[in-house]
Amino acid sequence: MARLLHATGSLQMGQSDERKRRSSVITQGLARAPNRGMLRAMGYSDADFDKPIVGVANGYSTITPCNVGLNVLTDRTVDALESGGAKAQTFGTITVSDGISMGTPGMKYSLVSREVIADSIETACQAESMDGVIALGGCDKNMPGAMIAMARMNIPGIFVYGGTIKPGRLDGEDLNLVSIFEAVGQFSAGTIDNDRLRAVECNACPGAGSCGGMYTANTMSSAFETMGMSLPYSSTMAAEDDEKGESAAASARALIEAIEQNIRPRDLLTRQAFENAIAVIMALGGSTNAVLHLLAIAHAAEVDLSIDDFERIRGRVPVLCDLKPSGRYLTVDLHAAGGVPQVMKMLLTAGLLHGDCRTITGVTLAEVLADVPDAPPAGQSVIRPMSDPVYQAGHLAILKGNLAEEGAVAKITGLKKAAISGPARVFDSEEEAMGAILEDRIRAGDVVVIRYEGPKGGPGMREMLSPTSALIGRGLGEKVGLITDGRFSGGTYGMVVGHVAPEAAVGGGIALVEEGDTITIDAERRLLQLEIDDTELERRRAAWQPPAPRVTRGVLAKYARLVSTASRGAVTD
Repeated sequence: MARLLHATGSLQMGQSDERKRRSSVITQGLARAPNRGMLRAMGYSDADFDKPIVGVANGYSTITPCNVGLNVLTDRTVDALESGGAKAQTFGTITVSDGISMGTPGMKYSLVSREVIADSIETACQAESMDGVIALGGCDKNMPGAMIAMARMNIPGIFVYGGTIKPGRLDGEDLNLVSIFEAVGQFSAGTIDNDRLRAVECNACPGAGSCGGMYTANTMSSAFETMGMSLPYSSTMAAEDDEKGESAAASARALIEAIEQNIRPRDLLTRQAFENAIAVIMALGGSTNAVLHLLAIAHAAEVDLSIDDFERIRGRVPVLCDLKPSGRYLTVDLHAAGGVPQVMKMLLTAGLLHGDCRTITGVTLAEVLADVPDAPPAGQSVIRPMSDPVYQAGHLAILKGNLAEEGAVAKITGLKKAAISGPARVFDSEEEAMGAILEDRIRAGDVVVIRYEGPKGGPGMREMLSPTSALIGRGLGEKVGLITDGRFSGGTYGMVVGHVAPEAAVGGGIALVEEGDTITIDAERRLLQLEIDDTELERRRAAWQPPAPRVTRGVLAKYARLVSTASRGAVTD
């Protein structure tokens, strides 16, 4: 510091250009001195100031089993960064447990948390001028939130997934979180007693990790591995297995290399990479939420991706994996059968992936998959061969019609019939619909409408796992349709259509439905239609008045004012 002050005192003795040069050097040095001084308080030495500073965005919390193991992975990550020649700066970011908040007003905050996570990571990394970021997350919104931030900032980054939960066991049967929701429906229908319900509750979730089927967390981790933003095989590892910690350390080392090679997220998050992710999600039978999240990440990366791209890719990619919720197996079974790389290699061999896409390790996707067999291993039935898929085409269908002019998302796997036409049973909230289901007021052939649960109207676009699971538990999963401007959990299946856009709160067609109207859901024709004539529809539209906002202060109100339609990913910027 004394040297800098001495130089400042001699500025007037030089020529004009030299004075400017010295002034710039001194200004930079003076600006950095307090920065260095504060870092010295945390143990930095002179040599450390020449190392890349890497943000470690730690989603650890004791709110949910999805994130409870992240501190262990963070420690492994920090150790690998420090031993590899980088300096780690660890900071926290939030999580919301979808499973715990499901069916309550707290679920309104779930999708909102995606934006809070993205904003918090962007804020910390940009404010502190970090050279790269490694994000660790487990629950559903950690992943898209982190990726939105990485795409916005475009500094070298990698995602470390906390890992999937192992299955619970009861009477020789595998259980997972969705088993509890379905057991509630079975109990209300009288098909199981309270002792059985409690036994399912006590055995379904045996330890750390995210929900075990191909639900939203495992779907998004698989998408990120496909797009090269996570290491191979990392997306399907169990949270409590040793290999997960090894993968976290390897991810840190890969990020250091990416910083040295200046590999940035937008180098990887290309249009072709998003198409690859959609293809893999279709092959896996992944969550409807992938549509919402990939659209939002593409928006952050300034990649031209639309809801119609999902339908285009769906038509040519088969479902290859027999995974829950509509199938038989869990994500740990997929991992044992070869994981996401095995599925990717099959799609690549069939000409359904772009093999020239780059990955965080600097090599192409085709190079990553070079030693992976073209066909799945014999003696297992988790991953089916291309010649014998679970379904010939993808499972996430985009439906349109006068009820969804911008589109809606239906998961059509596991359905014995792909169409239903019946009387509308209209509810203006999830709670109203849930009450009607549990009180046995919904009958086979009905089409349940749950509206004013969209991004603006909810606000927050809650997931409807409780109503859909209750219907399945009561034996109505194949017999009742359900449409909503809200979302579905990755654990949802049945004749259900979500993300209906425009939503009710802005006067979309779903706001104009009246009790007893006939609604047609036809997955084969990609149709979601209110069966009334155009004149009547326009009469209702002219008479419709928006309801008063449900929330006027705080984060939900800010979100409602900013958020876009679901067909654009429910983005806020």
